[in-house]
Amino acid sequence: MNLSYRWLQALAPDLTDPPAALADRLAGYGAPVDELLPLGEPLRDIVIARVQTVRKHPAADRLSLCDVEVGSGPLLQVVCGAPNVREGAYYPFAPVGAVLPSGIELKKTRIRGQESQGMLCSERELGLGRDHQGIMELHGRFNPGEPLVPALGLDDVRLVVDVTANRPDLLCHYGVARELAARGEAGLTLPEVPGTAAAGDGAGPRGAAYVPDLVRAVDSVALGGVTVRLEDPAGCPRYLGAVVRGVTIAPAPEWLASRLRAVGLRPINNVVDATNYVLYELGQPLHAFDLARLAGPEVVIRRAAAGETLITLDAERHVLSEDMLVIADADRPVAVAGVMGGLDSEVTAQTRDLFLECALFDPRTVRIARRALGLPTEASYRFERGVDPEGLERALRRAVALISAVAGGATDPAAADLYPQPRTAPLLTLRPSRVSHVLGSPFDADSVASYLEPLGFAVVERTGHELRVRVPGHRWYDVWREVDLIEEVARRHGYERFPDRLEPARPSAVPEDPLFALEDRLRSHFVARGFLEARSAALAPAEDGDVALLNPLSSSESRLRRALLPALLRHLEYNFSRGARHVRLFEIGTVFAPGPVDEPPRESTRVAAVFTGSRLPPHWSEPVPELDVWDLKALLAEMADLLQLGAAAVRPEPGIPGAAAGRTGLRGADPLLEPGVFTPGLTFGVWGEAAALLGRGGPVERTLLHAPAWAGRVWGLEFLLPYPPLPPRTPAFRPIPAFPATERDLALVMPDQLTAAAVEATIREAASSLLEHLAPFDVYRGAPLPVGTRSIAYRLRFRAADRTLTDAEADQVVGRVLQRLKERLGVEPRT
Repeated sequence: MNLSYRWLQALAPDLTDPPAALADRLAGYGAPVDELLPLGEPLRDIVIARVQTVRKHPAADRLSLCDVEVGSGPLLQVVCGAPNVREGAYYPFAPVGAVLPSGIELKKTRIRGQESQGMLCSERELGLGRDHQGIMELHGRFNPGEPLVPALGLDDVRLVVDVTANRPDLLCHYGVARELAARGEAGLTLPEVPGTAAAGDGAGPRGAAYVPDLVRAVDSVALGGVTVRLEDPAGCPRYLGAVVRGVTIAPAPEWLASRLRAVGLRPINNVVDATNYVLYELGQPLHAFDLARLAGPEVVIRRAAAGETLITLDAERHVLSEDMLVIADADRPVAVAGVMGGLDSEVTAQTRDLFLECALFDPRTVRIARRALGLPTEASYRFERGVDPEGLERALRRAVALISAVAGGATDPAAADLYPQPRTAPLLTLRPSRVSHVLGSPFDADSVASYLEPLGFAVVERTGHELRVRVPGHRWYDVWREVDLIEEVARRHGYERFPDRLEPARPSAVPEDPLFALEDRLRSHFVARGFLEARSAALAPAEDGDVALLNPLSSSESRLRRALLPALLRHLEYNFSRGARHVRLFEIGTVFAPGPVDEPPRESTRVAAVFTGSRLPPHWSEPVPELDVWDLKALLAEMADLLQLGAAAVRPEPGIPGAAAGRTGLRGADPLLEPGVFTPGLTFGVWGEAAALLGRGGPVERTLLHAPAWAGRVWGLEFLLPYPPLPPRTPAFRPIPAFPATERDLALVMPDQLTAAAVEATIREAASSLLEHLAPFDVYRGAPLPVGTRSIAYRLRFRAADRTLTDAEADQVVGRVLQRLKERLGVEPRT
């Protein structure tokens, strides 16, 4: 939201703080200022010039030679290519030596053989708008040579305020001034329209004759020959309309144009500029129709018929649907309600009579139309967040007064007010004791009221220890409960004023979900192994999800994801594209699958990881091995242990080649269900109870990644977290051994088809409780071993808790182990 510092001061005369101080206060109230932009600083070298004569350039058809008056000195010749330059008009002028906002310094130059001693400037060149089709003509009386900045009221500062979606009241100068003024709303006043006298009865800036009386009706009213009919009160709860006759369309006076330029708008004409002025002053969008171009004349607020079309003000043709609300005349739609008007009824230079609309449209209805048509506008931005239901009359009267002042004409004495179901302001109960309890500081009824009343809240009743507070219209959208009022008290009191101390607190009696505890253990496990946690949105493109969104933000995020690994691989590709080759990422999140008909989608929690690069940080002193299949298996085994799945849960499984053929990325694949994601032969499955597959891991197929040639093998895994998970094991205390251990090494010859896990399980079974530790330390293949066999060497550590084992006892256990291996598996020691 762009705000003008001078405009704020005009609304709140006691607002004397500098812009930086106002920015700090707004930040404390929850609306930080992103930028303070001095408007006049880049234009300090620009002056106002009057063009005395315009003649054709002798050597160029599209160029003109202008004699320009810039003060008491001689006339300056300027070569100008703008089609709108004319004699006697005033324009911004950059003399030789001036520096434009773009940083370009003007020099005396020759253009097609003619000398040019400066430049007549357009809005775009001055940073005051986007129009660069012609130079910026100034309307009014000026002194040639005077500085542009004070003459146009540009000695101003623009405040770019970050307004959250729940505070539409801050989308106008009046709302922000209410927040900043010392007395709040009581200290605000609408400034008089320049060139007019204040109304003697206080009815408005231009007097009672220019303030129409509202004629209230339920659904239809005929006034001044115009019939206004409301057919959809759900989409438009209230509709006001006034008729202004005999206007003269012309450029807006400079005071009005400069107000709009200060907030980044381009002046159009006096009527449109007046409605935009009210939009930025009071936050109420208005629209002016050319009354002569409305068939009937009728104004009908209704739903569009399927297939109806409308050419909007941007000259684009749109096909309307039945869920869109339109403003129509007797024959056709003339505007999309709350979004944009139609080209056929716009105000033009020939317009003499106006129908001025001031309405309250349903936010959801406006949002549907805006998104379907792709037409974001200043009006739709405010209607979607909610305009003040109690501010419509004030906005209409303000707009009528402004139009009468800048465009002339006479306003019909009666205006339409269709209001089928008048709303009443909500009344909330607020307990000062509750305010003190929630905020941790003492507050009484008087201090609470002193914070709320400047913001427009009214304390209508005090009973015992409670206040009855009336919520103003501009806060109906976000203040619904007592705690919302408490938040207002905290804002106005100042968060920085609350004491910084520790208070006694009672921990929650609600137990933590066991799944959250498991997720925390998994996070600690991954982080301890050098992984970084990624957070990806659950929204995914169509090929990565099976659950379609009813109202997607974009076509690239139209589904809910079915797996976590695709997003992690995209993060990995992002790192590859920036030269990072050592990457370890993991994510814990929710995935979605279609549920039964007429039921919500099924949700499940998974953990996924991708890793590539070196096992250890690279160092010049020695080569560092790359991450390999054993790192993957170790990680899977550790995760299976955290899930208490048992030692045999991780097992190799054959891949199915060819399933990923033709894919250029991991699109549409679920690592838990579809083959072809991981390289065949190096994939592991993780199995739970009843032979249920809980996860997979392996090297990601190279064809599924956009990876550079220098990238190493990429390993990935994805797990389904069981619910409810088993509680973590309780650590058991064991005293430090009091007796020494004895170790034996066994080199065993076994077939390649026999897994090491089966051999280890047999050793543990035969060795009984004396075996304290078992681990392989060597693998050998080759002569003199038979083809198809390998030798694995194990180290066995034995220890007894009550005595020192003898060599004879250890040898007896080893003999029993060898006998069991031979009988059960056919494994013998290597000789």
